[in-house]
Amino acid sequence: MNFWHCVLTALANLRVNKLRSALTMLGVIIGVAAVIVMVAIVQGASARITSEFERLGSSLIIIFYQLEEKDRRASTRRVEGLTMDDLRAIEARGDLIRGYSAELPFGREITARYGDRTTQVNPNGVMPAYERLRNVTVARGRFITGEDLATWAKVCVVGDKIARELFQGEDPLGKLIDVNGLALTVVGVMQKKGRSLEGDADKSLFVPLTTVQKRLLGSELIGVIWAEPKDPKRINETMDQIWEILMQRHDNAPGFHVDSQENILNSINKVLAVFGIVLGSIAGLALLVGGIGIMNIMLVSVTERTREIGIRKAVGAKRRDILLQFLIEAATVSGIGGLIGIALGAAIAYTIGIVTQFVPGLEDPQTGARGIAVHLPVTFSLGAFLFASGVGVFFGIYPAVRASALDPIQALRHE
Repeated sequence: MNFWHCVLTALANLRVNKLRSALTMLGVIIGVAAVIVMVAIVQGASARITSEFERLGSSLIIIFYQLEEKDRRASTRRVEGLTMDDLRAIEARGDLIRGYSAELPFGREITARYGDRTTQVNPNGVMPAYERLRNVTVARGRFITGEDLATWAKVCVVGDKIARELFQGEDPLGKLIDVNGLALTVVGVMQKKGRSLEGDADKSLFVPLTTVQKRLLGSELIGVIWAEPKDPKRINETMDQIWEILMQRHDNAPGFHVDSQENILNSINKVLAVFGIVLGSIAGLALLVGGIGIMNIMLVSVTERTREIGIRKAVGAKRRDILLQFLIEAATVSGIGGLIGIALGAAIAYTIGIVTQFVPGLEDPQTGARGIAVHLPVTFSLGAFLFASGVGVFFGIYPAVRASALDPIQALRHE
């Protein structure tokens, strides 16, 4: 018997016992479908996060202060946080740094008012270089300037959604808005951006860093410092230099963190990989159950076709012919189950992507696409099919060996 004849025989056996065949393939179908759904969603999330970090600049260095509870208990030295003096020290001694910008987010939404209209905004004290380092774009007007910083200017740049909700078609430039009791002149409107990893970017309101420090907080505290290395290949060396500057200034006090967006992205991808392994293991159990089902049905098939095996051996079929026939039949059953599982998994994954388009907040900041990102590589679909077929071959080995080992005389006597 040639290969295709074995496949046709397997399909004929599937047609004869449709319900039994469906139940046999069910475990494989569920397992493969689960793997496909998991991969499509995890790959989509990874692609979206990677895209977001690339947009922000993966070589950007993040410097911030956050004292962990264990360090709080162990250390007697207290640091209030990053300050402008730290920034000046990094500027003066950081010869590997190309550019930097300090940022002081409020950490919460506050109300902005224009006339009788109000909206919630996310205020951020920033420096002029923030526009380039963080890849934000002004659609109208201008961004914060060095003069604004030097004079503690009462100006602001508003996000697209703030402009629409407060001014409703009016030109925002030059208008005064009230933010936490401080009257700010709108000098720019940001390009529409959508949601990002940091929240709704279109609700951001940028104010000169010194304006927030001097007019609202009365201190020179900084929330985050963004630094760009002169040479992206020397980013680790640049990070070490910044770390040494901070440790020398603060006598090795704990709580300071110097990291890069690339490292954070790698950490997130590791978490997603672990998540994928856990889900893949669960799906693997379903494939294991499916494989056991295939073994069981093939053993039944061997029993039912004992006389057929005897006749084939009597007319010259060799042991390897019988072995190959049953292995191909097992692979065909699991392969068809794998194809159905791939189609079902892809349908479920893309349905999830379509349904979640109507869930608020799930929007790609770069493309504007809504819903959970779904990405299913063709190579992985092919791999899932081959793996499912392999499961059939593995669990079909014992029934195939048992069939090929039958004595032809005993098989012909079988009732």
